[in-house]
Amino acid sequence: MPITPATATNRASNGNAEAILLELVDENGTTIGTAEKLTAHQAPGQLHRAFSVFLFDEQGRLLLQQRALGKYHSPGVWSNTCCGHPYPGEAPFAAAARRTYEELGVSPSLLAEAGTVRYNHPDPASGLVEQEFNHLFVGLVQSTVHPDPEEVAATAFVTPEELAERHAKDTFSAWFMTVLDAARPAVRELTGTSAGW
Repeated sequence: MPITPATATNRASNGNAEAILLELVDENGTTIGTAEKLTAHQAPGQLHRAFSVFLFDEQGRLLLQQRALGKYHSPGVWSNTCCGHPYPGEAPFAAAARRTYEELGVSPSLLAEAGTVRYNHPDPASGLVEQEFNHLFVGLVQSTVHPDPEEVAATAFVTPEELAERHAKDTFSAWFMTVLDAARPAVRELTGTSAGW
């Protein structure tokens, strides 16, 4: 991972991912402080900055990931291409590109902002809460993915119809439909209305 001022300052010295600092925000997305990752997700949750990435191939199919089984939060569920949290002081766009490469081993050939969405989603399985001000990004992937097995259990490219079938039978992250619905206008612009998104 490239070392930047944000990553150098906010890396956990003991390798404990839960000790990483997140950026707390108000309802307008203005930074108001920091909190450790696990603390920010404990009920009732603290509103913090996050990002969600939706990458598509040249056929207009969405790249999904199944979160690794070893994750402390929402393990084994399917979700969008990549999601995470910028370090304090790190631009959401930079964080989205960084984590996409770290998790999936690819750099998007195109990545564009797609708005923001605010949500509060409890995770019944873990008792943790996603209180997030989420920056959305859409883009294209034109190279083969090489997932990090500590982050990603599986990947799949899906059409809208295949996503509907998979969503009906598999478990998805609590936030998936919220972020997808918020990103749909940008997704349709990227893929073209004929793609069915």
